[in-house]
Amino acid sequence: MRKKVLFLANHFITLYSFRKELIRKLVEDGHDVYLSIPESEQNEYFKQLGCKIIDTKIDRRGVNPLKDLALVLQYKNIMDKLKPDIIFSYTIKPNIYGTIASNGKYRQVCNITGTGATFLKKSLVSEICKFLYRISIKNCYKVFFQNKGDRDFFVQNKLVKKNYAMLPGSGCNLDEHLYVPMPDSKIIRFIFIGRVMKLKGIDEYLEAAKVIKAKYPNTEFLIAGWIEDEKYKTIIDKYVREKIVNYIGFRKNIGDWISKCNCTVLPSHGGEGVPNVLLESAATGRICIGSKINGTSDVIDDGVTGYLFETGNSCDLAEKIARVINLSKEERATMGLRARKKIEKEFNRQIVIDSYLNEINTNESR
Repeated sequence: MRKKVLFLANHFITLYSFRKELIRKLVEDGHDVYLSIPESEQNEYFKQLGCKIIDTKIDRRGVNPLKDLALVLQYKNIMDKLKPDIIFSYTIKPNIYGTIASNGKYRQVCNITGTGATFLKKSLVSEICKFLYRISIKNCYKVFFQNKGDRDFFVQNKLVKKNYAMLPGSGCNLDEHLYVPMPDSKIIRFIFIGRVMKLKGIDEYLEAAKVIKAKYPNTEFLIAGWIEDEKYKTIIDKYVREKIVNYIGFRKNIGDWISKCNCTVLPSHGGEGVPNVLLESAATGRICIGSKINGTSDVIDDGVTGYLFETGNSCDLAEKIARVINLSKEERATMGLRARKKIEKEFNRQIVIDSYLNEINTNESR
């Protein structure tokens, strides 16, 4: 049966990177697909697919009561005009304000893609967010969680009822991220992929790289991503001059760089959901090293597909990096192959798509 499906997101990339396969499938199946996202030239991609774009102004990071109220009203007007059969929302503001706008009148599925830094420390902002979650998604039709840690946090803090289910993150497109044999090189390469900022663990990565380079000169440490915090420009420049790291900036062809490396390192302090960089690296057949945080520990089987280290502990990170270096070529290749098989079994994006299709095709009412 043909249905109206509405997506609420804060940016084109949120849908393109992780939901384009689902959206394409819905269009192919004959559904009317509407995307409520901010205006962007990149939106043309979805227009070409056959989606209808609803330009929606949204302040992704700021907390402004007037702007947030305006967003609620925008969402309410959109919903009342379209009368969608189902709504899918992603990230904090579309989840919270979308659910306030739908108010049980429409079937909305919220996706908790990670909590960012919001709940890492108790603060006024974290308490406000808890309150907003409590009065919004607690009353929505269903909530999808990407990792068990986030789920448990929401359940323990009574931010959600029993209206939730688990997804394997955003899943990984196994056709886009093919297995590539481990590099057979004397140089062992490690790569950090992400925004260069404290929360992502760049300090631990730099400190570990310094220790390892002094002991194992046949190593290379790459940094790929935007420098989010200006103070790190000077720090990164210093480490580059000292030939401890190589900074390659943001790369659209990041898959090619993952293939050149033996190991991806994600030293994040938390709030990740299920990190896509780990899914894509593991799918390529690369060893992954990550901190012991929600989401990362779902992807990495410690000692089997990679290694977990104590969050914020650069010494422990350096020790895990040394383990990778001291593996034989055959052992590194085997560990990478195990990583690929885990993604195939547990994180295939088709699992996620099927979960959404099931919600669309059910006639169950709230």
